[in-house]
Amino acid sequence: MKFILILPMIVAVSSARKLDEKFAWKELDFAWPSEEAKQEAIRSGKYIESHNLPLGLDIWQDKLFITVPRWKSGVASSLNYVKLSELERSPVLYPYPCWEAHDLPHDVPSTEGDANYGGGRTDAKGAEKVENILEKNNETIVSTFRIRIDECDRLWVMDSGLADILGSPKQLAPNSIAIFDLNTNKLIRRFIIPADQVKEDSFFANIIVDTQTSHCGDAFAYLPDLGSYAVVVYDFKNDHSYRVKHNFFHFDPLQGDLTVAGVNFQWTDGVFGMALGKPTNEHGDRTVYFHALASTKEFSVPNTVLKNETFATSNDAYFAYTLLGDRGPKSQSTAEHYDDKTDVIFYTQINRDAVGCWNINKPFTPENQGLVDSDSDALVFPNDLKVDNDGTLYVLSDRMPLFIYGTLKSEYNYRILTGKTSEIITGTPCA
Repeated sequence: MKFILILPMIVAVSSARKLDEKFAWKELDFAWPSEEAKQEAIRSGKYIESHNLPLGLDIWQDKLFITVPRWKSGVASSLNYVKLSELERSPVLYPYPCWEAHDLPHDVPSTEGDANYGGGRTDAKGAEKVENILEKNNETIVSTFRIRIDECDRLWVMDSGLADILGSPKQLAPNSIAIFDLNTNKLIRRFIIPADQVKEDSFFANIIVDTQTSHCGDAFAYLPDLGSYAVVVYDFKNDHSYRVKHNFFHFDPLQGDLTVAGVNFQWTDGVFGMALGKPTNEHGDRTVYFHALASTKEFSVPNTVLKNETFATSNDAYFAYTLLGDRGPKSQSTAEHYDDKTDVIFYTQINRDAVGCWNINKPFTPENQGLVDSDSDALVFPNDLKVDNDGTLYVLSDRMPLFIYGTLKSEYNYRILTGKTSEIITGTPCA
């Protein structure tokens, strides 16, 4: 009798702690200067509603930043924000830092067929090279996939400089890091990744920032190169970068077959998701967790390795990397984020329409992987996630495979979901 009574309670607790919808869009719209400006953008082809797909996010105070990569022509603005206090279900996006930073003279509808796409790897290596538009406006954001806000109120933007990726790719600017002061909305610095650190298949779609509030000037950024299997490390203090290679940055050839929303495709994306553990001393020493997208395995390396250029780029560093374990079948992931309040790493589950979790104090085994939420409607292709300073998880889902390989229906395709980390792990192995 006791078992019969307890079981429904357990089910109720589990279902009551699923993620909640914060925002949802059928298609994205923007805070245009005027209705006339919007209509002119539509007429000229600079704004094509169905070509605007949200991909990355991060949170600062009342701003939820959302990226919109230029997969196709007609993307109005690649870096934007909405206000968390907004009450509308589908709020308009505000371009950041301003509209002028997203005015691209060459962003017009293409007339050629789509480029081949294999995850992060495209035919962009043959992209038309246009004059560097950063020479006219250094604040310009061409196309960004993921961003990171650090403890020092700085927004770090990995800008690929590439427009119309799936159509007629145009390299409007070199790969670069743009760093903004969120208190003033001014550009602090633009760092161009040296040409010899960008390979033929390079594709930079993520950025991780390693710093502490008391040492803002000593920041490092880690840029996974998912297309040519390396990590570019940027030293903010010395305004210098270097390229680090390792076998663990490659994809698993047995894990590149994916099926999402009935769409089957094969990707070869290497190192992509990265998360930073908590500092263990006053020097900021911590663990860097990482995995390839086309893989189910998780790895780690001390940040002291990546921050030491001489050691990181030598053969001696090979055994400083660790295989933590395997998440299990069909557990490929695009993004991960560590929550220091629960000691849990949250990660996307693109093959399962889900969000997973792992408590770093437990062995990395399939049995210790939890499932926070799974939803074949709201969580179709969870693409990015972050945890804010208050312990709230934000997840962005966007049905990207349908956007690339199929057709999105006239329904709610893009969502932001949230949940308190301490609550959503209840009843999972992560608690």
